[in-house]
Amino acid sequence: MKKPIAITLGDPAGIGPEVAAKVLARQVAKSPLTLVGSRWALELGAAAAGVGLPSIATVESPATQTDLFGLVDIERQPQDFRFGEVQASCGRIAVTAVEIAAGYCLDGTVSAMVTCPINKSAIQAAGYVKDIGHQEILARLTGAERTATMLMTPGLKVVHLSTHKSLIEAARYVTCDNVLKQLRLTWQTLAGWGLPDPRIAVAALNPHAGEDGLLGREEIDALLPAVDQARGEGMDVTGPVSADSVFNRAIDGEFDVVLALYHDQGHIAIKVHDFHRSTTATMGIPFVRTSVDHGTAFDIAGRGVADEQGLFAAIDAADALVGGELARL
Repeated sequence: MKKPIAITLGDPAGIGPEVAAKVLARQVAKSPLTLVGSRWALELGAAAAGVGLPSIATVESPATQTDLFGLVDIERQPQDFRFGEVQASCGRIAVTAVEIAAGYCLDGTVSAMVTCPINKSAIQAAGYVKDIGHQEILARLTGAERTATMLMTPGLKVVHLSTHKSLIEAARYVTCDNVLKQLRLTWQTLAGWGLPDPRIAVAALNPHAGEDGLLGREEIDALLPAVDQARGEGMDVTGPVSADSVFNRAIDGEFDVVLALYHDQGHIAIKVHDFHRSTTATMGIPFVRTSVDHGTAFDIAGRGVADEQGLFAAIDAADALVGGELARL
């Protein structure tokens, strides 16, 4: 068989196990899948969704898996488990699954990992005070010095200069050095994923790209110097381009990817364009990791109404990146 893709089930109190159950029920995987999480959570998710699960053998490791689906089972159900609530026990299960799956990626047992959503408050309650989200956990596990998030949805790809920073801190992070490093990481990573010589647009920070300094100097002091240096290094970079037009130009095919300067600048564009099929990929780590681009959705957890399109898309994206086929996404 092909090497499996590891799928972490996320926070059991959220919709991760439910969307995983819905994907498994359709049995259309291109690669073998090794689920990493709690069987009880997957079964509760299937019951909530009203779907039947295929045969899923419990395995000690993906290396021993012989069928299309396998499960590395972790932890029994907590006695006080409740859907839709922050629970330290669920945060611990979610992070443990990520740590196990990342280990499989690092030792080559699996080809990639796909993650269902975790809850930041739950992992903090579990004692992982420095792990704000998946990106930080994976940086810790791999020793990566610089990581970045790329969001993808059909027709639009966005890389973020920063993600989990307050808006004021994100604006302070817009420096020539930080932007240039992110452009280099984007250029190198996309080439490795099968998109050589990507056309990158850098979004502006201020309205109307700063209006020649009248509305802010970040474009003059940080963005233009970074773009000029990147071009000098042979990269195809345009910008800064006003944020109210750059994403539409990318959708029209002028750019392959947009470098957004803070979390919501890029996330809003992606999710407005095609929310349900949006996915993320982590850049800067030594293996492929993709994810759904939605959260644990505690407000609908356990009700059976969660949409599984994002997980389908994330699995397909992992297959594509492993095969160097980013261009088809």
